[in-house]
Formats: sequence, C-alpha cells, structure tokens
Amino acid sequence: MIPVELQVIGSALRAIAEEMGAVLVRSAFSANIKERRDCSTAIFDADGRMVTQAEHIPVHLGAMPEAVAAVREHDPERGEAWILNDPYTGGTHLPDLTIVTRTGLGYAVSRAHHADVGGSTPGSLPAHSTTLADEGVVIPPTRLDDATLERLVGQMRNPDERRGDLRAQLAAHLLAETRLEELCARRGRDHVAAAMDELLAYSERVVRDAILELPDGRYEASDWLEGLDELLEIRATVTVVGNEIDIDFAGTAEQHAGNLNCPLSVTRSACFYVIRCLAAPDLPASGGAFAPVTVRAPAGCLVNASPPAAVVAGNTETSSRIVDVVFAALGHALPVPAQGQGTMNNVVFGNERFTYYETIAGGQGACPDADGPSAVHVAMSNTLSTPAEALELAYPLRVERYALRLDSGGGGRFRGGDGVVRELRVLERCRLSLLSQRRRLAPRGANGGADGRPGLNLLNGEELHGFVTRELEPGDLLRIETPGGGGWGGNDR
Repeated sequence: MIPVELQVIGSALRAIAEEMGAVLVRSAFSANIKERRDCSTAIFDADGRMVTQAEHIPVHLGAMPEAVAAVREHDPERGEAWILNDPYTGGTHLPDLTIVTRTGLGYAVSRAHHADVGGSTPGSLPAHSTTLADEGVVIPPTRLDDATLERLVGQMRNPDERRGDLRAQLAAHLLAETRLEELCARRGRDHVAAAMDELLAYSERVVRDAILELPDGRYEASDWLEGLDELLEIRATVTVVGNEIDIDFAGTAEQHAGNLNCPLSVTRSACFYVIRCLAAPDLPASGGAFAPVTVRAPAGCLVNASPPAAVVAGNTETSSRIVDVVFAALGHALPVPAQGQGTMNNVVFGNERFTYYETIAGGQGACPDADGPSAVHVAMSNTLSTPAEALELAYPLRVERYALRLDSGGGGRFRGGDGVVRELRVLERCRLSLLSQRRRLAPRGANGGADGRPGLNLLNGEELHGFVTRELEPGDLLRIETPGGGGWGGNDR
C-alpha cells in the first residue's frame, strides 16, 4: 500500500474515533462527561488490536485491549453491545463503564466515567473501601440490551442520568458503525483491513526505532503512596535492550486493605504512557506502539492486585505514582521532567438526589528546557475542569474561588508549574469523599531543582487527610490547594 493511501485511511479511522468522542460528549447528561470529558473512544481490528484511539484519557486507553479481549471470549455478534466495568476483567475502576460493539471490521469501544455506579457512598469513590462491593455494581462482560440497561441503572443513584449517559455511549457506537461502513464503501473492506494491519506495524516500527536511541541498561527507581496510616512503596526496574523495554515491579508493596490497589491493566496503561512520551510523543496512538514494551508485576502486589481488593484510587492515584516511578527510572538514562503534582485530587459530592465528581488540575514538573505549565491535569488524567457556570447550574454547589496557587511550583533553572486553589460551598446536605495524594510527600524536583509544594485539603478551615469521607451541612466550605510541580536544574529563579 502506498504511503499516501495509508495516511488517508489512517486519518479516516482516527477521525471516526474522534467523532465517536464528540457524539458521546455532546449527547451525555452528566457534567462529568459533557463538561469534563472524562471519556475515551477507540477503534479495534477483528483480532482485538487497537488500531486508533481518540486523544482522551491515558488511563482509559491503555487498558481497553483487555476489555476487548474479555468480550471477544463471548463471540459477540455484529451490532451487539456488551458492557463491563470489572477491574479484573479489562476494566479500570467501577465508575468507568466500558461498552464494546462488534463492527464489520472489528470492534468499537467507549469508556466513560459515570458519576455514580452504586456502592457505599454517593459518587462510588468511597475513601475507605476495602472490597469491590463497597465501590459499586461489578459488571463482568454482559450483553447490553434494554432490560439489562434498566436493571443496571436501577442499582445506581440518579438512574435517569445514568441511563442518559449510557445511551450517549450507545449513540457513539452507532455512529462508528455507520462511518466504518462508509469508509469501506469508498475504499473497499479488504483494503481498509489491510491498512489496519499496516498502521499497527508502522506504529511498532516507529517506537522500536525510538527505543534504539535509548542507552541499553538496567535502571531502578522507587517512590511512595500515602496510605491512611502507612507509606506504600512502588519500585520499578526498567531494562532497555535493543529495541525493547521491560518494566518489572518486583519489590513493590503487597496489595493492602484500602483502595490504592491497581489492576495490572491500569499499570500497563501508565507504563505505555511514559514510553510513548519519551519514545514517540507525536505518533498517533495505536496498539502497535505498545508491542515493544513488556510490563511485569508479582501477583498480589499493589500494582497487580487480586480480587476482590478495592481499586477505586488505584486507577487515579496509584497510576499517577507509577508514571512518576517509571519516569524516574529512565531519568538515569536520559533527561526527564521533574515530578508533576502526582495526584488527580478526586472530589465527590452527593446524596440520593445528585452526585458530582471532579478531578482538579495542578502543577506539571519543569522540563530540561522549559518551565512546567500551571493549572493542568497531569499525566494519566487529561480531563477539562467543569466551568463554574455549568457546575452551579446543575448542582447545589457554589464556586467561591478558583485561582492559581502562586509559588507552589518548585524553583530551579526552570520552574515547576503552580497548582490551583479551588473553593466549593455546598448548598444542601450531602456527603463528601476526597481521594488525593501528595499531601505529605512533595513532588520532587530534578537535577537540583526544588520540590513543589504538597497539596492541602481544608473543610471550614480544618485540615483533612488526603483520604476522607464526611457528612456536610449547607454552608460548609471545602478548599483544595493542589500540589505544584517540581523544578528542574540548580539555578533557582
């Protein structure tokens, strides 16, 4: 196939994935999807390989192949929709509901974070969960018909909103089938299938060539997560040999009684993200780019947990720390950025009438040649912030302040980005859940740069732990100060 034609078909496939995302966002009911865009879409081939993905949420996309593999075991018929969220069967954490449909060329996939999927607390992000059952409805690969959809939303809070968001996902899948058939009509089905094979092979070649530029060697690093009463170590050994990379998490803490545990699919997502950043950041994402990377972790450890361990913060907080550790290991071989905020600052308000979830931006670490950006969603999160007007219109909340947290980024030759200050006042009785990190341990600077400032959670002026669930009364004020990124280089400014 000539390169120009391959580029044309590849661009068409990427456009289909992007249009799927646009349909999902514009059709969704919840602010979490339509405003924050906490969702992802992708196109797979008939063998379950990711051909192209929309540039949405990194932690969603690297784990999608396992979801497709789990559905393929059931031999779905063309046009059938299947749903799952089980973290141990291709999911990430329970609020991320994944839909997979069989198309004429393979599979279309969408994954969206729903504002509630049942469980012990509104928003399905309990700070103190110990098993999956605490976190919501666990859905193994299940055919999604109307009766199943109604049964599932009946187990969740605000079922009308859940139903609307699921139907928005299904609309995105109908669009994908239509667009794929139109592409096949223009280019020929066999020709498009052959282009899928070549796109996967091309991505693999590009990443392998980039890895060849890295110095061979064995590089180690470790870092810590802040548990409720303990620090939990993540340790990684990254081995570069020729055009392949092996990432081994031997020595990492065992899974624990809380919810910072991480299924291996999420661990792989975090590793793939780092390698893509360093090896081929401009390459359109596809499964071929992951082929040169092997990820291993002992069964039952923090980053390869076994059921029924709770995982809701593993998807957000532990994945962020895995990124930090793998970057730090490869920092022995080449210049890498200083650490970013290292947390998604998860905030949930809710009761039986409403649920609202958001992640909050912070500072990115400085690079070897540039300051870190301020007030951005870092690494595994790629969402937007909910506009104050949309938030206040939809929920009994008021945004009192949203501003840069000045001078929270670490100093150095290049400064780390600043975090933000976000104050939210509740207007009716509800429950608060916070899942956050970097409240005790600061984001590290690099090459002599200063550390960023750790984050801070305050309720009516009282400092809160990074993981907490509280009952709130009307008028209560939550203040979140997010971490700044680390600085790079020893000349302070």
